[in-house]
Amino acid sequence: MTLTGTMLIGQHSLCGNREAIRAINPTTGEPLEPAYAGGGAEHVEQACALAWAAFDSYRETSLEARATFLETIATQIEALGDELIERAVAETGLPRPRIQGERGRTCGQLRTFARTVRAGEWLDVRVDSAQPERQPLPRGDLRQRHIALGPVAVFGASNFPLAFSVAGGDTASALAAGCPVIVKAHGAHPGTSELVGRAVALAVKACGLPDGVFSLLYDSGYALGVALVSDPRIKAVGFTGSRRGGIALTQAAQARPEPIPVYAEMSSINPVYLFPAALEARAEALAQGFMTSLTQGAGQFCTNPGLVIAIQGRGLDRFISAAREQLPHCAAQTMLTPGIFSAYAAGISALSEHAHLAAKGLAADGPNQGQAHLFVTQASAFLGNEQLQAEVFGAASLIVQCADADEVRQVSEHLEGQLTATLHLDADDVASARALLPVLERQAGRLLVNGWPTGVEVCDAMVHGGPYPATSDSRSTSVGTAAIQRFLRPVCYQDFPDALLPEALQHGNPLLLRRLLDGQREA
Repeated sequence: MTLTGTMLIGQHSLCGNREAIRAINPTTGEPLEPAYAGGGAEHVEQACALAWAAFDSYRETSLEARATFLETIATQIEALGDELIERAVAETGLPRPRIQGERGRTCGQLRTFARTVRAGEWLDVRVDSAQPERQPLPRGDLRQRHIALGPVAVFGASNFPLAFSVAGGDTASALAAGCPVIVKAHGAHPGTSELVGRAVALAVKACGLPDGVFSLLYDSGYALGVALVSDPRIKAVGFTGSRRGGIALTQAAQARPEPIPVYAEMSSINPVYLFPAALEARAEALAQGFMTSLTQGAGQFCTNPGLVIAIQGRGLDRFISAAREQLPHCAAQTMLTPGIFSAYAAGISALSEHAHLAAKGLAADGPNQGQAHLFVTQASAFLGNEQLQAEVFGAASLIVQCADADEVRQVSEHLEGQLTATLHLDADDVASARALLPVLERQAGRLLVNGWPTGVEVCDAMVHGGPYPATSDSRSTSVGTAAIQRFLRPVCYQDFPDALLPEALQHGNPLLLRRLLDGQREA
């Protein structure tokens, strides 16, 4: 497929008329062709008008038709073959196996949402049958289902050019819910975005859906994104990126005459707790697992373990010593963009001023390569310095040494909202972990025992979210099948004749849904 440098508004390719963006190969620093001219207000208007025109039709597609559409997107992405892999590698500097794995995850989650759509449980059908003889007042027939919110604006992420981008989790879950999607491509990988966008557009056409079900826009700055979020036809937003970007979009959404939800994943340092018995038993093995998690993908994961919390003692000393031995052998890795590399360097500089440098990885031997760093500080210093609590996006982490369990709790209570919290423990640590658990439940969306937070499984039970500022709305998840709930709202139908009811609510239950019928869940 020839890259055209154009936006996709429905089934139409259009050239932008604003400042162009051009991907940079981070391993060489060289710009990549073609250039992608940014869109303007008129392109937002066109895309939103198409999406709104498509909404009522698309949200009432049959469960089978919508599931087939999601599966067709996955098939079209796979049909891109090596062209997609090679372009994504060139635009991100990520290794080929990582991109191949991410393509598999992207297509897998599309198919997982297809399964979810077919099952229909997300409709959450509830029926309270009429009670005309009830005293002192009769009760009417009440039936509830969930419907799609409306067109959704999705903002592609820098660190996952496939799984959190054009056809990633936000897009898949919104389409599954019955919402048309308008994607603002991330400026770091516009070619990858065009390839995937064209795959989605082909699926729209192949499935006979309205043109406005999907559009893809480009912009070199923030104006188009704010215009998109501010358009009254957009009813929700999905975003993965910086805290600054997420806050800006949230403020724009709340300033509208009709405020809308913004589901923004923003920042997290993902504390890892090393309990005494676990450290005593396997400090060196824990250090090895920590190093692997810390440096995976140049540390460019929202679940990267950026903070380690433990009680001072021989076990923690052994852990730090092992980490000091291992980290100097870890190669510097190319970061996603020059901008991300610069921000990482600034974060390292700030940590260096306020914490002790315990170890660092091998020096860079090419452009935009992040050198891994490990710092150590005392709990008292951490509690008194906000700069030690800031996220550094990359392979950097801070070990906080605590005097006792009370100080561990103080540090934990002081943390902002997190995506994850990890506990490494043995049997003798269970009581201490149980005492800390209520704090961590308040502060994180996913709690792990004896694992590492990097790597987010796409499944029914996953929660990839958490209290602010990890996300803008802690009641939701951006990964897993529960993500569909972000783009739905309940509607109750009272005393409707069967002929007027949507299929999901009809008396004969033609979709064979598992309903809550008069307070009892049907088998």
